[in-house]
Amino acid sequence: MDLSDIAKKLDLSDSKQVVRRAAELRRLCDIQFDSSVIGVGEVCKAVICLEIAATRSGILFDRHKAVKVSGMSEKAYTRSFNSLQNGLGVKNKLDVRELAIQFGCVRIIPFVQKGLSLYKTRFLASLLPSRRAGADFTRPVFVAVAFYLCAKKQKLKVDKIKLIELSGTSEAEFSSVSVSMKDLCFDVFGTEKEKKDPKDIKGNRELLDVLPEKRKLEDGGYSSDEGCEPSMYKKRKTMDKQAYESWKKTVVASNKQTKAKVLSKRTTQIGLSFFLKKAPDTQNLGAT
Repeated sequence: MDLSDIAKKLDLSDSKQVVRRAAELRRLCDIQFDSSVIGVGEVCKAVICLEIAATRSGILFDRHKAVKVSGMSEKAYTRSFNSLQNGLGVKNKLDVRELAIQFGCVRIIPFVQKGLSLYKTRFLASLLPSRRAGADFTRPVFVAVAFYLCAKKQKLKVDKIKLIELSGTSEAEFSSVSVSMKDLCFDVFGTEKEKKDPKDIKGNRELLDVLPEKRKLEDGGYSSDEGCEPSMYKKRKTMDKQAYESWKKTVVASNKQTKAKVLSKRTTQIGLSFFLKKAPDTQNLGAT
C-alpha cells in the first residue's frame, strides 16, 4: 500500500511535509535494517513512520486509528513502534510542563524537576568515576517515570500506559527506572505505605552498580544473612523437607516392623515319607 493512501486513512493527507518525512524515515529504515526481523510488516512500518513524523512536527496523531490501520493489537503496535524508533535512533522529547498540561497535573511540576535533579546527583554518586561520563539522562523515560511517581505520591491519577507510549520505552524499562528512582530518592518519589520488594532492589542494584554491603537494610537493601525472617520460598522449602523427613522415618519404621514379624515366625516343614513297596519274591512266584 502506498504511503499517501495510508496517510489519507489517518487524516494526514493534507500534511505533505509529514508524508515526505515519513517517506524519508521509511527509506532510512530499509537501508539500516530489515524490519521484518523484528516482526514489523510494510503496512505497520508505514504507519509508524507517519506517527513519528507527525509527532515530531507537532501534529496531532490518532493512535487508536493507527492501530486499526496497522492490523495489529495495541500492545503489538506499541512494541513494534518502540523497536522501530530505537532502530532508527529517533528519541522522543518529553517536557515536564507539556506533560503536566496534558494530564492536568500542573502543581507537581516543581516536585518533578526537583526529583529529577536529585536523582541525577545521587545516581552519579553511586557510580564509579570512570563510568560517570557514560551516564545518559536524556532519554524521555526518566522524565516520564519521575512525573508518574510524583503524581502517584500526590494521589493524582495518571495513565501509565499513555506515559510509556509517549516516552517510547517498554514496560520493563519503565519499571526498572521506577524502582531505581524510588530506591535512591525515596524521600521524593516514595510513599509511606509502599513496602519495598527485595527482589526489585536486587535487580535495581545491577542498574546502579552499587556494592551490596554499602546499602543499608532500612533503605531497602538486604543483609548478607538474608534477614531475620526467611522468605516464603525458603519457608515452603523447609516445610517440604520436614514433610519428606517425616515420611522417610515412617517408611523406615514400617519396614523394620515388617522384617521383625517375618523373622519371628517359625516356618514348619512338613516331612514327607515315601514307603517303597517290596518287589514280589520270585521264588514264591515260581513255586506256585
